[in-house]
Amino acid sequence: MLASILLATAGIPVIASAQSNPVREKRGEIWYDTVKYGPEIELVHLYYDEFPTGVAVSKTGRKFSNYPPGLDANNTNNGSNGKYTIAELLPNNTERAWPSAEMNNPPGGAINYMTFPPSGANYQNYIIGSQSIVIDSADRAWILDTGRALTPNGTLVPASYGGPKLIGVDLTNDQVFQTVVFPTTVAYADSYLNDVRFDLRPEITGSGKGVAYITDSSSEGRTGIITVDLGTGDSWRHLDGHPSVRPEAQFLPFVWGLPLYAQSGGTLTFQNAGSDGIALSSDFETLFYKPFGGRHLYSIPTSRLRDRSPTSELLAQASINNLGETGFTDGMETDTNGYIYHGNLEVNASGFYNPANGTDSIFVRDERINWVDTFSVSEDGWMYFTNNQLVFGEAKRRPFSLWRVKLPDGGRKIGVDYGNVNGE
Repeated sequence: MLASILLATAGIPVIASAQSNPVREKRGEIWYDTVKYGPEIELVHLYYDEFPTGVAVSKTGRKFSNYPPGLDANNTNNGSNGKYTIAELLPNNTERAWPSAEMNNPPGGAINYMTFPPSGANYQNYIIGSQSIVIDSADRAWILDTGRALTPNGTLVPASYGGPKLIGVDLTNDQVFQTVVFPTTVAYADSYLNDVRFDLRPEITGSGKGVAYITDSSSEGRTGIITVDLGTGDSWRHLDGHPSVRPEAQFLPFVWGLPLYAQSGGTLTFQNAGSDGIALSSDFETLFYKPFGGRHLYSIPTSRLRDRSPTSELLAQASINNLGETGFTDGMETDTNGYIYHGNLEVNASGFYNPANGTDSIFVRDERINWVDTFSVSEDGWMYFTNNQLVFGEAKRRPFSLWRVKLPDGGRKIGVDYGNVNGE
């Protein structure tokens, strides 16, 4: 049995040698886990103010984060407290509301208390509650707005039309160039728009502007994947309620030795959030995704998600691949090697799945890693990730942190024409 376990590791990429970076050492006669593997991680930014999840790094090195009021009530803008849900990261561990302070301050706040029950504000030109910010291969920023926020007592209010949206921002002037507002048949009141990835190949749509893929991780409603035609603004859903986008039954992960239960009305429950992490293959032909409440990785051809024919849902569900367990994960990202990076939160690590041989490996492991939330791969070959103590709930302690690590084998951001960029 032991021999078969050892043989199963053959052929998996090795990031660092056992001599230079051991995973175990001796103290006297006792072997112990060093909680150390892979290249060194570098501290980039400390967050002393609001609780972050996402990070995005531009071609010129500008860095942005989002601060979701749907996960932390202390992030909720009430109309007078100046809370921001998107910021640019500045030197000396400071932040500035972005694209502007005004966009982050909806009149009256992120929650409309004039409805019963209270609901997310319905402003289309303000950011209500961003869960993700991503920079596409054309070096444009996109803000994913859930349209939802927590009240002071921890109630997640439903979204209103106008709140859930995708906002494109031109980084050359920090001006909004496009806003896609999702209809209530695509982003439901109890949807939670979690993460987004972009495929800008002109040939895949009639508009020639590419598409976006978005995970809906709602713990209350219908989980699924949303596709957006960036040229027309049309959007549609696939995989609603499919087991691959739903949490696994009675799923209970452990991080830093602590059981991670969800809370529902003050009652502890098993993790109940669905499709969360999302990543595109380096050729954009495959979408990889995982439910938050589970350890299995899934994939589907992106052509199936773009299909809107009468049989498209049947074809999409028939095309799903279960790629096996890859650990407990939040966000995911891809590099030009084709590796699918993901957190491995139960072992203080980031791992990667290699589609070429179907194996999963640890990339970097460090005792300072508690919760790898979101990744951003830069054009100069660094992987940035937020480390935000999400597991600790109300016991979180500032500062939260942003780290980076050099990618292996010359990996860089996908979708960029590096020959053109470098003038080759």
